[in-house]
Amino acid sequence: MISEKAQDQALLHLAQALRERGYHFITPTPLTHERVNQRPENALAEDLPDVFGWSRPFQRELLPPAIFSLMEQAGVLEACGSRWRSRVRLSSLDGQLFVHSAFPTEAADAVFFGPDTYRFASAIQAHLNLHRGNIGRAVDIGCGSGAGAVLTALARPQAEVLAVDINPAALRLTQVNAALAAADNLQARHSNLLDAVDGEFDLILANPPYLVDPTERAYRHGGGPLGAGLSLAILESAITRLAPCGSLLLYTGVAMVDNKDPFRQEVCQRLEGRPLEWRYREVDPDVFGEELLGGAYTRCDRIAAVVLEVTRPGS
Repeated sequence: MISEKAQDQALLHLAQALRERGYHFITPTPLTHERVNQRPENALAEDLPDVFGWSRPFQRELLPPAIFSLMEQAGVLEACGSRWRSRVRLSSLDGQLFVHSAFPTEAADAVFFGPDTYRFASAIQAHLNLHRGNIGRAVDIGCGSGAGAVLTALARPQAEVLAVDINPAALRLTQVNAALAAADNLQARHSNLLDAVDGEFDLILANPPYLVDPTERAYRHGGGPLGAGLSLAILESAITRLAPCGSLLLYTGVAMVDNKDPFRQEVCQRLEGRPLEWRYREVDPDVFGEELLGGAYTRCDRIAAVVLEVTRPGS
């Protein structure tokens, strides 16, 4: 029986081997992924991106023996009749590779990576470019694959960067992804919001789930009104832990109702009268449009991706 530590080391070596072979893949939305894979010509993998990006079944002979062996050691091989599938995907972002869950992400502990991750990364880069002051401590709440924490750790190598999540699978992959990126200043810790970490932070990041998911998968279900529950809980938790001049960068999604933004209204109410500066903007007016077909969203106009930045002024 291979230990968890040995599996994670093999997964790291697998990712390194793919990187050495020039592997590159941009992960689309689940709907796009499904539609592309449904094309008859895409029934079977023909190259590395098909295996580790599109999550297509493959013949053993397709992969170099060393790659197949590392998949076995990492525990990411899944039998698919006479063929095989990878239990993980690898996606490219800002010159780095990130390991995350294979498609479809149906498991309760699935680790998300997708278009939201790319938008979140763009928001982080814009924030760091605008706020060039010293960042001594940073934390990524609900880190998932660790993409936000890794990019922050690489951009601010002198900072202590924490990546926290309640999902053990997310913390394992975050550690693998941090090692792959050589982000030595990053630590992954189990924490519900900031409950298990101490002190104040110069930067608090969060890209929480924001949809209403009937099965309440952790990476997708935001809870509360139209999926905003976790985003509001992060806001309340974070603003009490900001150091002087520290900022919260929250990327989330909002279900718009009757041409109004209910999340922004909640933010206004919760921040009113507090000694904080904040900025709010839509970065994509229409995401996950397929959700409007049923469930909690039948009266919603659209779901928008937004970025909230809250800063505590210096003392």
